[in-house]
Amino acid sequence: MAQFTTLTSRLVALPANNVDTDQIIPARYLKVTDKAGLGAALFADWRYNADGSPKLDFVLNKPQSQGAAILLAGDNFGCGSSREHAPWALTGYGFRAVISTSFADIFRNNSLKNGLLPISVDAETQRSLLDLFEEAPNAEVTIDLASQTVVLPGGQAISFPIDGFSKACLLNGVDELGYIQSFSERIAAYEAAHGIAIIR
Repeated sequence: MAQFTTLTSRLVALPANNVDTDQIIPARYLKVTDKAGLGAALFADWRYNADGSPKLDFVLNKPQSQGAAILLAGDNFGCGSSREHAPWALTGYGFRAVISTSFADIFRNNSLKNGLLPISVDAETQRSLLDLFEEAPNAEVTIDLASQTVVLPGGQAISFPIDGFSKACLLNGVDELGYIQSFSERIAAYEAAHGIAIIR
């Protein structure tokens, strides 16, 4: 899993509420078991015309969105089915964080396990960020995971919550298995001290 410490980036605003995982990555793309290429299918039904050409008015297809790594979403982002392909598509496109007023629990958990940081803010903060995107689309914000803050261009720091385990995994770039493996020496010492034979 990719390590997450700090991130400075422009925003891409998609303020629609109740964006479900089928809108993030339509079901026809779920046949794959590999993450490669899923970024091209992110928001496919909103992003492309029937002939495959890009819809020029969709935010991801606008020049100022290219290279941005923070998605500013509406309320209840990632609702619907539990497909892990949704965070795969978001990270495949290049997003490292999503800011919203709330996330579906399964989407939040899948995101944290795949190196995508879901950041919950209050409605006032979301409105301020949307205003920033409208007024200065090239403005950058900085996410500092260690201090759990989003720093605005003027220097204002906004705190966000995250559980300690997920934070530790992201800061170290490890998933749950990697976290356990980081204690391999201590586990081996315990096994030896207690006469435990483990088949490996």
